[in-house]
Amino acid sequence: MSEAIHDVLGVGNAIVDIIAQADDAFLEAHGMAKGGMALIDEARAHALYATMGSAIEASGGSAANTIAGVASFGGRAAFIGKVRDDEFGQIFGHDLTSLGVRFTTPAATNGAATARCLVLVTPDAQRTMNTHLGACVDLTPADIDADLVAASAITYLEGYLFDPPAAKDAFRKAATIARGAGRKVALTLSDSFCVHRYKDEFKQLIAEHIDILFANEAEIEALYGSRDIAAAADDLAGQVSIAAITRSEKGSLLVSGSERVAVPAAPIEELVDTTGAGDLYAAGVLYGLSRQLSLAECGRLGSLAAAEVIQHYGARPLQPLGELA
Repeated sequence: MSEAIHDVLGVGNAIVDIIAQADDAFLEAHGMAKGGMALIDEARAHALYATMGSAIEASGGSAANTIAGVASFGGRAAFIGKVRDDEFGQIFGHDLTSLGVRFTTPAATNGAATARCLVLVTPDAQRTMNTHLGACVDLTPADIDADLVAASAITYLEGYLFDPPAAKDAFRKAATIARGAGRKVALTLSDSFCVHRYKDEFKQLIAEHIDILFANEAEIEALYGSRDIAAAADDLAGQVSIAAITRSEKGSLLVSGSERVAVPAAPIEELVDTTGAGDLYAAGVLYGLSRQLSLAECGRLGSLAAAEVIQHYGARPLQPLGELA
């Protein structure tokens, strides 16, 4: 097996995050459920954008945030995701490549606009998301660059993208290529609602294609019907090589065979915005795994990255994670 050119390749939704501060009254006036995520159409995305205050606009999406984190640690990172040839598509591509991430997926020349997520952050650090998926759900197996997958040590799949049938086929194609090249495949379950919708399909995907799994307690409950983390750890140990279960302020649990490593959450000075915490945790763990570090050290890097991102607005690290580590 040849040496990998990239440490981690992400496959996921290519979304531009538009993040602004808001109060509870703003959420109520627009009929938003605080702390939730709602899918919206393009018309509502434009209307809501017009009413938001000053905002930060940057490339986002769960797997893309993780890949940005890997690059911030100093890892060699790449990303596959679909954008449209419009203003937001240019923003997404420019932001990601400026971090040193390889992003060469061809932009769509027709159809829906580039996806965007309008994030309202309230003073209690809760984020309420309104997402127009747009072009990103049009990812197909044809967008999977076989050479790029084969040249990446770990291919990381984003559960949020599991809705469209073509994207599921793209996942399976990427996983098959990666394993055929002797590489590893990782999956984040992304959201308990995703798991509820496709529980049996996720279980099949995990059993047949996944080496490394990321999930939080709610996603574990959705997958197994219980929040018994110890029992879930035993189940996962028989399914995947490594599982990382995040538990918010309680830290995380990493599982590999009979090994169980509990990792505490890294200390913070102030909780500002929880957007991207799980994404950046995954970045630390994946970077550590790409460097053959111990589970404990991988978990420490994950906690460190998550702590950095929740102390400011936005889902990308402001301080180079390699310096923190």
